[in-house]
Amino acid sequence: MINDSNYKQKLKGIQIIEVSGESCANCLTLMPMLHEIVTERGDIELIHIEAQEDTTNFLKEYEIDRVPTVLLTDNGVVFAKAVGFQPKEIFELWLDAMLEQHKGNKA
Repeated sequence: MINDSNYKQKLKGIQIIEVSGESCANCLTLMPMLHEIVTERGDIELIHIEAQEDTTNFLKEYEIDRVPTVLLTDNGVVFAKAVGFQPKEIFELWLDAMLEQHKGNKA
């Protein structure tokens, strides 16, 4: 369980951070899709964070004001952000583009 007291230690390497809310229908649809994408790829880790009372510091630090929000991070540093639900095909295109751009920026 990731919360305000441990999130900085958990954010290592390239990760997709999915931030959702308890009663968010789009969040419930997005999470299994992200899990499937990450399982198929194997080159990125998926982290799930609930927007709730014990994650308010995380939400403020990463400027999250709506759910679902997906962050792409490298050791906790955001290099891409998407808000709202997208179909799998569209999300995968965005993900590939953002990862490729990030690799180019690191080179």
